[in-house]
Amino acid sequence: MAKQQKAVDNRHYDVIVAPHITEKATLLSEHNAVVFKVANDATKPEIKAAVEALFDVTVTGVNTIVQKGKTKKWKGAPYQRSDMKKAIVTLKDGQSIDVTTGI
Repeated sequence: MAKQQKAVDNRHYDVIVAPHITEKATLLSEHNAVVFKVANDATKPEIKAAVEALFDVTVTGVNTIVQKGKTKKWKGAPYQRSDMKKAIVTLKDGQSIDVTTGI
């Protein structure tokens, strides 16, 4: 029998904001992990469901990090960048996500 595909909901596009492409994130891809910027109010089960529905992969684990916004100055006046939530999504062995292509 064919595997049932999970329905793609509009909320899934709101949960996953963008791939987070850095040198450290590229090193994680060797261990079947992909890093995404996600919505600040997204939960781990929501992130797992969104990645599985959008990319048709099996997720084995989700770790989240809230990166606090840096304090910067512009024309001498201090301001703070927005906080950013990141998710490190671990995939089943043998599966991968090509983040260079769009969805």
